[in-house]
Amino acid sequence: MALILHLAAVDEWEAARQAGSYRMSTRGKSLDDGATFIHASRPEQVGMVANFVYADATEPLCLLVIDTERLVSAVCDEDLDGIGISFPHIYGPLNLDAVVDVRPYDRAADGRWPEVTAQALN
Repeated sequence: MALILHLAAVDEWEAARQAGSYRMSTRGKSLDDGATFIHASRPEQVGMVANFVYADATEPLCLLVIDTERLVSAVCDEDLDGIGISFPHIYGPLNLDAVVDVRPYDRAADGRWPEVTAQALN
């Protein structure tokens, strides 16, 4: 089982559970708004992404733990920004049964979003 993570606003995850699928690409953008994929990360990338995209966020966040083998939509590792780091991108809606865990994601004492280790997912 290969696991990837997606940062989600708690209210958007709850709405997706009601709707039957998750369609948010990243903060403020969804597949319904023209985004072509859902951004995901490997554990060691979460802190970097959170501190870049959600630095000023006040809403509660959670980590969707996704089993890539359960995904209905295709997932591809890509470096679309040319920064030398590839990220997993889910090309289509995230089926809810691919989400094997939902974890709260809170700021550290210093106010930054913390790093996540692969061991923390076990």
